[in-house]
Amino acid sequence: MLITFTVLASVCLSCESLKTAVFDQYSYQQAISIKVEGLHLMDEATQSYNTFEVEVEELLLELEKMVEYEKNKPNNVVTFSMWNTIANKDKNLLAGFFKRWKTDDQLSAAFTREAKQQVSEALDLIIKYEAQKNTANENNILNFLTNN
Repeated sequence: MLITFTVLASVCLSCESLKTAVFDQYSYQQAISIKVEGLHLMDEATQSYNTFEVEVEELLLELEKMVEYEKNKPNNVVTFSMWNTIANKDKNLLAGFFKRWKTDDQLSAAFTREAKQQVSEALDLIIKYEAQKNTANENNILNFLTNN
């Protein structure tokens, strides 16, 4: 009886550590929306930032909302960490790109193309993970976070 209880308790504790947030349609749709809008807005970075300041601020607000939303979901450390990285103005992803654009006023087409690839990759990882929360997709995000 004691052995059965111990085994059952061990299994329950192991399962608890493997919990992942369930599929969330809102998170999935917002990830796609932020990706499409973000990449479209990044295309404009060869022009003056002032022309697009309102659009950038609106997108940054959406990004901030997403971070807050993901932060408060249970069993969601991986997704929250990824959104937090994308929204970090000191990283080389979406918020960091907009910070640099604001500072420099205009960015080169070559720099913008390279930055778009990195941002697109990061957002694709979130989209794939939201669509299918499996170990492979989770590990892809964890590897990305480790390298960024």
